[in-house]
Amino acid sequence: MTKMKKSSVVLTCLLLLLLSGALAFIDGNASQYIVRITRLCAINIVLALSMNLVQGFTGIFSLGHAGFMAIGAYSVALLTIPVAKKETIFMLEPLIAPLDTLTLPFGVALIIGGVLAAAAAFLIGLPCLRLRGDYLAIATLGFSEIIRILITNAQCVTNGAQGLKSIPKTADIWWCYGIALVVLVFIALLVSSSYGRALKAIREDEIAAESMGISLLRHKMLSFMISAFLAGVGGGLYASYIGTIGPDVFQISRTYDILMIVVMGGMGSITGSVLAAFIVTIGQEWLRVLDGPLPFLPFWPENGVSGMRMVVFSLLLLIIILFFRNGLFGHKEITWSSVGARLSALSGHAHKEVTKP
Repeated sequence: MTKMKKSSVVLTCLLLLLLSGALAFIDGNASQYIVRITRLCAINIVLALSMNLVQGFTGIFSLGHAGFMAIGAYSVALLTIPVAKKETIFMLEPLIAPLDTLTLPFGVALIIGGVLAAAAAFLIGLPCLRLRGDYLAIATLGFSEIIRILITNAQCVTNGAQGLKSIPKTADIWWCYGIALVVLVFIALLVSSSYGRALKAIREDEIAAESMGISLLRHKMLSFMISAFLAGVGGGLYASYIGTIGPDVFQISRTYDILMIVVMGGMGSITGSVLAAFIVTIGQEWLRVLDGPLPFLPFWPENGVSGMRMVVFSLLLLIIILFFRNGLFGHKEITWSSVGARLSALSGHAHKEVTKP
């Protein structure tokens, strides 16, 4: 191992220890509101990375993430809600066997939810991944709505429009950030492998990639299924995070929220997705004050303006896109070598300024 690699490993370990200490401090000392926002940031990291795999690294314009989230969320809910609670939830129509008497550990339920979402992606991808561009986006959007409608009408499985409640809130700050770290490492290793380079080749030019022997349908399908699996896991975390879910939670607007994070961070940037997840999640909460009364503005309505925070946040996002057309990072990543090079350039510039006559 070279000296550069050793120093990178040491710095990464120190960063992980620092982040673990920060999370332990927040978990033990911060208010429940801060803890919840911190957990939501990690869940959005998982979802943003899953979408960036198909959007940024493979070039598949898919809008079906809300449907995959719903599959993962309902799977985790049905497999973790205690049996006694299920009897009180399913009052209009009893839950089908064996779900009515089945309860599994949270980690196992997350994996099952991800697998079911990947299976749905396989069925959706067979007809849809032969399409391109806007046609593919519309097709995946339609399938996402089909999944939501099926959930609404499957009374004996999902409890229909009444939704599911009493979901155990197992997804604490350690579960959320532990899974986010695993997904981050997995995506980083994936995109740097030969398989990841094939995905990038498909993104750049499908005809050239196919001429080099890359199977377009097979690689797209695998990327689509992996993305759906991670979206299902993210949906399961989200279900455990909020404790109550219904079909309205997984409307198309949920896909747009995740897409906004990916676009802001940069299509094809892992670092961008992680940082943009924090910016978007915290920014939306910080701007919530705009929905209420603002006494220091005499012209502001007494009861506030509902939805104003999203208007302002959308304008800020529009400004970022206008000045950073490829997002904050584009295809770039923050690495220890890039940080070191940047610091060296800054120190060299400062030295020149000091030594000027």
